[in-house]
Amino acid sequence: MLRSNGRLHAGDGIELLSRTGEPTPHRLELIEPHAQGWTVAVDGPLPADAVLEVVGLTPLPPYILKARHGRAVADDLDRAWYQTVYADSAQAHSVAAPTAGLHFTGDLLARLDAAGVRRIDVTLHIGPGTFRPITAATLAGHVMHAEQYSVSPKAIAALAARTGRVFAVGSTTARTLESLPDPLPAANMLDGPVRGCTDLLIAPPDEPRHFDGLLTNFHLPRSTLLALVAALIGLDRLQDVYAEATRRRYRFYSYGDAMLVLP
Repeated sequence: MLRSNGRLHAGDGIELLSRTGEPTPHRLELIEPHAQGWTVAVDGPLPADAVLEVVGLTPLPPYILKARHGRAVADDLDRAWYQTVYADSAQAHSVAAPTAGLHFTGDLLARLDAAGVRRIDVTLHIGPGTFRPITAATLAGHVMHAEQYSVSPKAIAALAARTGRVFAVGSTTARTLESLPDPLPAANMLDGPVRGCTDLLIAPPDEPRHFDGLLTNFHLPRSTLLALVAALIGLDRLQDVYAEATRRRYRFYSYGDAMLVLP
């Protein structure tokens, strides 16, 4: 939580409150504004990551917060629900959960393992731009947000082997995979993860290079996520799918239902 008065300027200091509203010995110094917020420095006894654990609230999508109409919900509940069972605490840099992964439970993952389904972990740090709708007159005019990704040599080797079909769990995974070079680098030549910063916009007529199907939720209109699904199945089929989902009253967005998209 932030406590400030009036307009913000570079050099301002902001007192940080705990998640329960209590004062803390930490302050933020505003360094530089940019399109998605501020670059800041943390002043206090704890490092920045530890401070976030003390003061940070779960970064829920704007439509969830709006739907609550100001009603308070305990952040502990949001932290428990708005998180995948396979989340890596060492990679806690996203401002949104990869919501297609919310459909998985520990039991389901165990059943997939028993059935011989291999799992490959990749990382993309989701930024606030994922919530930004397309406001440009054309899709080509949309300025895509940039996000950092990391893929281990082990994951690169598994992808290169392609012993079966590859299904991306969520648009986050799809963007990570499609941001990798083609052909993939030789895993035995890598001295660490393949890292990068991607502003890739996947939209028609793009075709996937590194995956064969997509598990994804039903997305907001005028979103880049919807454009990604359209790239896989085309606009006509996309409209049919969403018309069917509406008719059957499927739940949309982060806590909604999911579909398996097969091009």
